[in-house]
Order: sequence, then C-alpha cells, then structure tokens
Amino acid sequence: MFPLHGLKVIDLSSVIFGPYCAQWFADLGADVVKLEAPEGDSTRQTGPGLEPGMAALFLGSNRGKRGLVLDLKTADGQAALHRLLETADVLLHSIRPQKLAGLGLDPAATCARHPRLVFAGMHGFGAAGPYGGLPAYDDVIQGMSGIADLMSQSTGSPRYMPTIIADKVSGLTAGLAILAAIVRRQTTGKGGFVEIPMFETLVAFNFVEHFYGHHFDPPLGPLGYPRVMAPWRRPLATADGHVCMMAYTDAHWRGFFTVADAAQHLDDPRFASISTRTTHIDAIYGLAGDLVRHRTTADWLKLLEAAQVPCAPVIPLDALETDPHLAATGFFTRIDTPAGPLRYPGVPVLFDGERPAVSAPPHLGEHTEQILAEAGFTPEDIAALLASRAARQA
Repeated sequence: MFPLHGLKVIDLSSVIFGPYCAQWFADLGADVVKLEAPEGDSTRQTGPGLEPGMAALFLGSNRGKRGLVLDLKTADGQAALHRLLETADVLLHSIRPQKLAGLGLDPAATCARHPRLVFAGMHGFGAAGPYGGLPAYDDVIQGMSGIADLMSQSTGSPRYMPTIIADKVSGLTAGLAILAAIVRRQTTGKGGFVEIPMFETLVAFNFVEHFYGHHFDPPLGPLGYPRVMAPWRRPLATADGHVCMMAYTDAHWRGFFTVADAAQHLDDPRFASISTRTTHIDAIYGLAGDLVRHRTTADWLKLLEAAQVPCAPVIPLDALETDPHLAATGFFTRIDTPAGPLRYPGVPVLFDGERPAVSAPPHLGEHTEQILAEAGFTPEDIAALLASRAARQA
C-alpha cells in the first residue's frame, strides 16, 4: 500500500502539465480518473503507437489511471461529474478560467457545493493579472519566463530548452500545492481552490539562483548567477571525448589543480575562495577546459575520483536504457498489453525500499461504466447517459 492509497482524483486536464501532475498521484497509489471529452486528449495522437489513440506522448503522462468520457458541454455530463465529485478528494483541470462557468465548474460555486473538494486550477497565468486567461503552452512559457533569454545569454541566440520543462516543473509544483491543500483539509475539514499558474511558477523556478543581486534593494549585482551562465560551464573536451566535472569547494579545486599538474594556480588570488571564484568564473572554467583537453576521459575520471572531485562521463540518451546503475536498481519496467509490450522508466522514488509498480494508461473512456456504477449510477442511468452521448455524436 503506497502513500496516497484511498485518495480519489479526477484529472480533467490535457496535454502534459496537468496529466503529468495527476500521473504522480497515480504512481503514489491514488485512484486517478482521466476524464476526457469525447474527442479525447490531443496527446493520444502525438508520436508512434501500437494502436490508435495510444501514442507515445500520451503513454508518458497518463499511466496508472482509469478512463472516463463525459461531455461537459451538456447538462447531463455536468450532472454526472458533480455526482462523481461528491466522493472525490481532488479535481484538477487545465481549462482556461473564462471557460469554467460554461462547463458548470465555476470555482466558487463548485467549492461551495463540494466543501471537502480540493479544486486545482492549472492555468497558464494567474487569473487576476493582465495575462489571465491567455492560452499557454510550454514554448510560450519558456519564452516569457526568462528561459529563452538565459539560453540566449549562454549560447548567443534565444532558444528553448530541449525538454518541456515548463509543463513538468509546473506539474510537480501543482502536486506539492495539492498535497498541501489536502493536509490543510485534515485539520480544517475544508478543501478549497488552488491555483497553479505556469508563468509565475517558471519565473519563481528561474529566480531561485538568477535573481542573484536583485535580492537586495538597491541591487548589489546583476540578474543571473555567474557560475551557471559561464560559457565554459559545459562538459569539458578531453583528448578523446568529454568529461563532466563539478569542482565547487576549495578542496575540489585544490584536488583538481593537483592532479592536473597545475599546482601553480593554487596561489592565484582569483581562485582563493568560492566568492572570488564566482567573480572570476569565466577565467577558472576556461583554465580548467585548457587543462582537461590533454588527457583522455578515462584518465580524468580515474584522477578526479581519486582526488574526490565530482565527475562523470557524458551518458547519451540511447545508453540510458542499458545503464548498469539503472539496471541494478530495476528502474525500467515492461508492461504487457493486448496491443503489445510497453516499456517505461519507473517511478524514481522508493517507499520502504520498494518502487511503486506502474500500469498502462487507459483507452479513451475505457472505465466509464465502471466509474459511473461506483458513483451510484444505475444500469439504466448509465445506458441513458451513453445513449445520449452517442446520439449527439451521430
């Protein structure tokens, strides 16, 4: 039994931000219902797949859920959802705020009707600001939150990080916020509305280190943490490849300069402390790059490990599935389905030494009748609801 066993979550979200958050709840033991419109989540069509509607991007953020289809543009669909919410703990959505009332999900009215419900709005922007209600995807938020500018300062041209970082960081932040609201409900008996805006989340994420001198009024320095902005902060070229070296403390740099046969730099006042090294980060990283290129990667790994300087090889994406550490910890898993086997990276956290198991994502509406029956719908109710939906689609 994993930590969130017994928690009921309705996932009324699409693409990655909300589904990734909800997948974490499923991974940790919650009963997560993936509620989709009749046309389904767009990611069902994104990437390769063994069968229609079960494409790679959908598989990556919807495992372990049950599938339900309701048309919330109709009165009977809205009524059915509110019956489900009578016993649900969490409803999360990624619908733009101005569209909620038309779907019968005005936040104030919904929270009043279901006072124990944690209602999580996963928005692009805080609803109270001038950007509130604008559409937002990962690329948009990367561009607006400083990510693209940081890449420009680092590489010379604005670009996005080659991962959907805004969706995933915001999804993790949403999970934390939702769990905090659940803990609050344990002491107050009341749920409430939680808003998680992507834009504000990514600005906060960026400014952990990059607010830097602007923590002070007036500023004591520029925006941007110099160490991570340095052009030489990258895997260093060796005689036959690259090595990742993270010399940080005084001891690390003493160890590096010693094994690099460059002890003369130990007395350089620019490199005497973390403070002075941060000021002269381009110089020390450039020097390290010049020294590293004269030996092989294997040599450097051996020397740096002996000197207790954190280091590693560059592991390409296509080597991770056979990485010996991930193999030894049982990280990857295989799921057999009627359409064929699926492979997954596992849940990264362990509970009492055990990794939560994962199961396949649902087909569109796969568990509709089961979920409605659990909510008290009679067979006649279910048949009428399904017939009404079929008639509208005809």
